Amino acid sequence: MYVKTILDEKGRNVVTGGPQLTVKQAAVYLHENHIGAIVIVDRNDRIAGIVTERDIVAAVARNGAECLDKPISSIMWGNVHRCDETQTVEGLMEMMSKLRARHIPVEKEGRLVGIISIGDVVKSHIRAIKHEADAIKAYISG
Repeated sequence: MYVKTILDEKGRNVVTGGPQLTVKQAAVYLHENHIGAIVIVDRNDRIAGIVTERDIVAAVARNGAECLDKPISSIMWGNVHRCDETQTVEGLMEMMSKLRARHIPVEKEGRLVGIISIGDVVKSHIRAIKHEADAIKAYISG
């Protein structure tokens, strides 16, 4: 299975923000959208960074509440690990495990086209196991 399959099933909507977004605004976006990461994009929809809920908690723990008024660019990860739609799910799981990343943006021709979370990967894996079990049951009973 490929990343494209997961995106085709779950959708390609990604909550994004610009580098001028404040840390507080990012926290509100995360809360209101029930998500764990925001991809920061430039004017051309190219990935400039990523911010996760953990990044915000770490910033508050290090700098106190005053960091909430700072631009998100002050805490975002600028070196964003990403993949494309042709990446296998197995390869993506390995990447996420190795990098300890729970969110991987997906690019096509240098532009953001989706995001895959560890939850998306787990759901996909469970579906594949269930499909295999159903096929085995059908084979045995048929």
